[in-house]
Amino acid sequence: MQNYEINRQTLAILSYENEKAKIIEENDEFIVNNSTMKIIDNSCKFFGSSYEGRLAGTKRILGISHKAPIIIEESKGIIFFPTASPRLDKCSWISLNKISEYYKEKEEIIIKFTCGKTIKLKLSYSIIDNQILRANRLETLLSKKRKEFQNIY
Repeated sequence: MQNYEINRQTLAILSYENEKAKIIEENDEFIVNNSTMKIIDNSCKFFGSSYEGRLAGTKRILGISHKAPIIIEESKGIIFFPTASPRLDKCSWISLNKISEYYKEKEEIIIKFTCGKTIKLKLSYSIIDNQILRANRLETLLSKKRKEFQNIY
């Protein structure tokens, strides 16, 4: 498969090999012939923005741009966060709202999703914990802004 847009079934976009990504969905898994970053950017464009535009929005809301979570699609609450710097080939992206729990097991982090699937990542617990906290903060502040806007209009 060449093109892929993130949707409500997408759980993770894992860095695979040679500019490829492994897509984990609630009911499917497959390889896409694009890098994780290209999939993120294409998905942002599919929903009317770009990675750079979404990054600028995150920076304005949170004040961060390093390993920043991204709002892929606002009305559906699709927020993904990177596991490393997006400039690196090893960067994978995880859907915030599909996580039910995460924990350390030996030298890996286990992420369990609401649908029952799990993935294992070779990362430190503090990296994943921090990324999830940042993504939750983005979601909370975005929700607050949305409520404030609705009260004005």
